[in-house]
Amino acid sequence: MFSPATSWRDYTRRLLREDFSAALVVSVLLIPQSLAYALLAGLPPQVGLYASLLPLLAYALLGSSPVLGIGPVAVLALMISQALAAVPAGVSPAEGALVLALQVGLILLAAAALRLDALASLLSVPVLHGFETGATLSIALSQLPPLLGSSGPTQLPPLHPATALFGLGALALLVLARRYLRGQAARFAPLLILLAALALAWVLEVPGRGVAVVGTLPPLQLGLALPRLDAELWSALAPHALLLALMSYVSSLVVAESLARRRGERIDARRELLGLGAANLVAGCSGAMPVASSFSRSVLMHDAGSRSRMTGIFVALLMGLAAWLLAAPLAWLPKGVLAATILVAVLSGLRLQPYRDAWRFARPEALLMGLVTLTVVTWSLAAALALGVAGSIALLLQRTARPHVALIGRVPGTEHYRNVDRHQVECRDDVLGLRIDESLVFTNARSLADVVQLHIDHHPGTRRVVLLMSPVNGIDFSGLEALRELHTALRRQQVQLDLSEVKGPVLDRLRAGGWEQWFRGQVHLSHHQGMSGD
Repeated sequence: MFSPATSWRDYTRRLLREDFSAALVVSVLLIPQSLAYALLAGLPPQVGLYASLLPLLAYALLGSSPVLGIGPVAVLALMISQALAAVPAGVSPAEGALVLALQVGLILLAAAALRLDALASLLSVPVLHGFETGATLSIALSQLPPLLGSSGPTQLPPLHPATALFGLGALALLVLARRYLRGQAARFAPLLILLAALALAWVLEVPGRGVAVVGTLPPLQLGLALPRLDAELWSALAPHALLLALMSYVSSLVVAESLARRRGERIDARRELLGLGAANLVAGCSGAMPVASSFSRSVLMHDAGSRSRMTGIFVALLMGLAAWLLAAPLAWLPKGVLAATILVAVLSGLRLQPYRDAWRFARPEALLMGLVTLTVVTWSLAAALALGVAGSIALLLQRTARPHVALIGRVPGTEHYRNVDRHQVECRDDVLGLRIDESLVFTNARSLADVVQLHIDHHPGTRRVVLLMSPVNGIDFSGLEALRELHTALRRQQVQLDLSEVKGPVLDRLRAGGWEQWFRGQVHLSHHQGMSGD
């Protein structure tokens, strides 16, 4: 929670006031958001409160970020809503959410035990952005009916005028506050709007006028117990839990690393797995729902001045106290106001600039980003994640299927060698200098001989080929066989194959593969030495 070198006395003197002040600002503001995201997931509103209490304590004990806000998240709420459609008959959504949270926690803890923190690389930046944008649009569309009081999720008319007045009024005030207010006024504006809506709803007795409200919340009771142990239920939700675990970890790690760069700190990816896993495990045993980090709540903790993970503990304690004291007033809160809160929160993160940037940089990645977004909006989150992972792998294979081998020559007057297409260099007629610009592995090794042969065909006087191997960081058995095939093909043409600047680990792998039995060329310490020799 704070540095081992920091004593409790030093902490209380230097950081306690700042962490507690930050928690005081954050805790009250997160109550309406927690309620809203629980409703978005199709769960009772108090589940969102439970997800913001004990899971925060678990993350504070095991996580690594001092500002990561753990709790209900909009994107995960939408995924949970779709996952709960798979629960068998006779199982309530709340029971399904507990099983999902426990499964997500077990998956993340298992990944931490197996040191699988590289899971984050399964989702590329274009896929992650396309997924989040699609989820943002889906969430916004899903909030239009409660915002306007329409009769169905896909049919806006007929509207309910009183509900629409509350929803659109809150939406307008939230947008104006976000645009024109600054500092503490901007932070507390959503809370003031919420309190004003509560007071107005109470004075006008809006339930009698047909306005949907949150309703009476049950007493704040953290029922610590294992979720329902039902084989059919667990097997039905397991695929959804895998996707939730992946998305929870990847999105949380992106948020943690982004804020860590602002603060000049470092994040431990494995400890993030442990912290998130423990938070979800606790969520599954305390009446909550799957949790992750929210960018908006994490930025709020950062801006409020959080200095250590003790802020999360203070937030949990203060939220519990606030939820206990405010349970009766919150029953009067119109659901249209909660819908407005969700709309403003999610749409504030909507960014279209990455689509334009990706289109200029790499159109295949831009197309994948757009396709993932479209799949989220028109089909499902699970299908979009599967498409994103498959598309990223396909693009990776496309880029690496043919190794980049550059023809290089000597920069005049130096011992440096550069690509002939980009620099004015000197080349020998009888010695061909080539640079392999990537590791030799099964995805690209098969075409190595063909690529080198193309260069030789354009230089028929070649009697020796020197491969600059410094960019090659690794070689697998496929790469070893490709090198043997190239060596054999060149010997048939009476061309000698030499290597230069081979890295130690690569040379160790070549020796382990017994390459001394067939390799007849030389290994030079420098490429200049190799090109200068006869």
